[in-house]
Amino acid sequence: MKHLDTLARRLVETARQLTLPLAGAPPASDVVHAGHRLVRLDGTFIEYALRRSNRRTIGFTIDRKGLTVSAPSSVSQARIDAALQQRAGWVLRKLEEWRERSAHSERLAVRWEHGGSLAYLGEDLLIRVERDRRASPRRVGCELHIALACEAPIEEIRERAQGWLKSEARVLFAQRLTHYASGFGLAPRRWALSSARTRWGSCSADGSIRLNWRLVQFPPHIADYVICHELAHLREMNHGPRFWSAVAEMYPDYDSARRWLRSRDASST
Repeated sequence: MKHLDTLARRLVETARQLTLPLAGAPPASDVVHAGHRLVRLDGTFIEYALRRSNRRTIGFTIDRKGLTVSAPSSVSQARIDAALQQRAGWVLRKLEEWRERSAHSERLAVRWEHGGSLAYLGEDLLIRVERDRRASPRRVGCELHIALACEAPIEEIRERAQGWLKSEARVLFAQRLTHYASGFGLAPRRWALSSARTRWGSCSADGSIRLNWRLVQFPPHIADYVICHELAHLREMNHGPRFWSAVAEMYPDYDSARRWLRSRDASST
């Protein structure tokens, strides 16, 4: 039994690396280890956690840990298999979204030190720490020069670099807000930067708009979409058809930008 368990684990790892059907692979839903199973969906082997409870229906949850299937204690494995096959497209799509999100978070994970890098307008800037406390951070080509002692603590480098990003965000967002607002006859009461961990932008009932400064790390058109999204709330304080019509009027390709942004985490930096 221990030999079979080891073999199943190796098959899971191989399937993860290749994401191809394997000759002689175990049948769908073979037990991998306690509480976990293996299923083949559209030619791809997926490991999932199975949780039994007193619930009445079969449910699926996908997060950074992977796929979890919650099922009633009385439901057979065959019914669980059938439910997984019916939702195969959704499961694979959501797992891919989480993989993309994790990869993006790793890319944005900054080494706050000389030689590290950070994202700015969709590109990487190399961090260069200089021995000059009088100068302000400045961009030189593909580098961000930060004037500090080379032995400066990580916190100080991060504070100076993020301060520079916020100042850049204020200038860029002000320009883009003016462009879209004036072009479509809209006038926000005021706007400000946000450091929210879960939202890229917001619009309050009094017409005030807040934009997450971290948007300045993404390609410029992503900030444009968020700006148009919040400006559209000046017409419709909801997400109904008329709201999305207003967004499309200002930013026709909003759907692709929306999908791109939904796979990103506002707390990455």
